[in-house]
Amino acid sequence: MIKHTHNIAALLSILLISIVSGSFAAHAEPLDRIIAIVEEDVILERELQKEMAGIVQRMVANKAQMPPEQILRRQVLEKMIMDKLQRQMAERAGVSVSEDMLNSSAADIAQRNNMNLEQFRAELEKQGIPYKTFLDNMRDEIAINQLRGREIGSRIKVTDQEVEHYMETQGKVGDETIQYHLGHILIAVKEGASSDEIQKAQREADELVAKLRQGADFAQTAISHSDDDNALKGGDLGWRTQSTLPTIFTESVSKMKTGDIADPIRSASGFHIIKMLEIKGLDNHIITKTKVRHILIKTNELVDDAEAKKRLFALKARILDGDDFAALARSHSDDKGSALKGGSLDWVSPGDLVKPFEEAMSHLNIKEISDPVQTQFGWHLIQVMDRENKDNSVEYRKNLVRDAIRKRKIEEETELWMRRLRDEAYVEISPGNL
Repeated sequence: MIKHTHNIAALLSILLISIVSGSFAAHAEPLDRIIAIVEEDVILERELQKEMAGIVQRMVANKAQMPPEQILRRQVLEKMIMDKLQRQMAERAGVSVSEDMLNSSAADIAQRNNMNLEQFRAELEKQGIPYKTFLDNMRDEIAINQLRGREIGSRIKVTDQEVEHYMETQGKVGDETIQYHLGHILIAVKEGASSDEIQKAQREADELVAKLRQGADFAQTAISHSDDDNALKGGDLGWRTQSTLPTIFTESVSKMKTGDIADPIRSASGFHIIKMLEIKGLDNHIITKTKVRHILIKTNELVDDAEAKKRLFALKARILDGDDFAALARSHSDDKGSALKGGSLDWVSPGDLVKPFEEAMSHLNIKEISDPVQTQFGWHLIQVMDRENKDNSVEYRKNLVRDAIRKRKIEEETELWMRRLRDEAYVEISPGNL
């Protein structure tokens, strides 16, 4: 692939594609027509039609109102341009997605849908989605998320002082017992926009607010007009606590009731329109903490799965016959960190350990020892030493606030980063396709 330069070779390659397409226009299928040039790549009509068909299928399944075809086409094309720019940038940055990572992610998605991988694959095929297409899309999504993490996430820091300051100054306003379900529309303003362009965007935002308050469908309006990433989802931001809202929304949200449409909110990215879809409360946060220890046998060239399980079953038999678990952990466990402590992982909270380990642990009674359990690290023998229910509200709230501040910073920075990426990129759209 041509590297990211605007050199003569790159431009000649693009021109050659255009010339060849034009020369054989009389004989070529309309679906081979170039719709847009995106840096050193192109988007073809057939690619756009395929993407539109998939989105229409999802919208029909969700019983969403369909926008006019030209508006849907514009939104989908813009999404494809942004995806292509991010994939190109990920490739230049050396971001890669391994087969193991891809298969693990697919298995996780299948599990969340209460299926094994084969059932999930069959369900996709039943819906007319080839499994390879699903994997290719997921590979792109993972690569883009890794790119964003590298470009944005790695720069975002949240200090203890920020957490404490938020809890001191906004603790009551940002009460975590309340959650908000918001809809969002962005009328974008590019960096360095003229005053005329800014005023035009504000007029559009004001007109949309007026129409929405008169009863216009919010999801349909978002699909037709929003420049935000979630436009094709009807602008749905999902459920948020006040601490997870973008900073610029917090004042407006605190005054809104269900169904309210806020006045346009100005930011560096443009004008935001938000609607309060629903409001609900949260329960107190009680967690079960578990004191646990384990013995780990890793697999390698000399120790396969069968051998690892055999060794752990033998160790379990010795423990049941009276041998000391801690002593056996010190002499046999491949987890050297916990082995020094007799296999102890001390007190753990939900989410601290990998899922297969945590699931097996949760089914054990106190002092009970598991059969061998496999995780990505190897095979484990697990013993639960104690359990306690703990009101984790203060610690939980601190973690929520820390995650919320980080998420807010990432969202705000991502919005600006994507707008900058689009503004600075070489994108040429064929006439009549916007």
